[in-house]
Amino acid sequence: MKIFRNFDISASGLTAERLRMNVIASNIANAETTRTPSGGPYRRKDVVFETLLDGGVKVSAIEEDQDTPTRKVYEPGHPDADEQGWVEYPNVVLVNEMVDLLAATRAYEANVTALNATKNMLNSALNIGR
Repeated sequence: MKIFRNFDISASGLTAERLRMNVIASNIANAETTRTPSGGPYRRKDVVFETLLDGGVKVSAIEEDQDTPTRKVYEPGHPDADEQGWVEYPNVVLVNEMVDLLAATRAYEANVTALNATKNMLNSALNIGR
């Protein structure tokens, strides 16, 4: 039934924003990771959303940020230092990640509010017939 479509739209937003928050948390957790299994420092990841034709949203990709440069810090005693003593750190800026996390949290809350509003409207419509 089409009256339940609003639930599906809000649920897709909740799912997408939850994944976005998980990716941001992973970025924050790896902000100091200088060595990954693929080699080199951790690269921050971004979530790419795609709108669906019948409403809602889905995650179309999780991409590595190749545009933001990594940080180089002079630490000659570090195990991952190069020949000149420079260590390459991830391209994660904690302030930006916290702002993104706050935006994702607000979007999640907005979807919960929309879900509750739809539920209350349907409940009110059912009570009219009583």
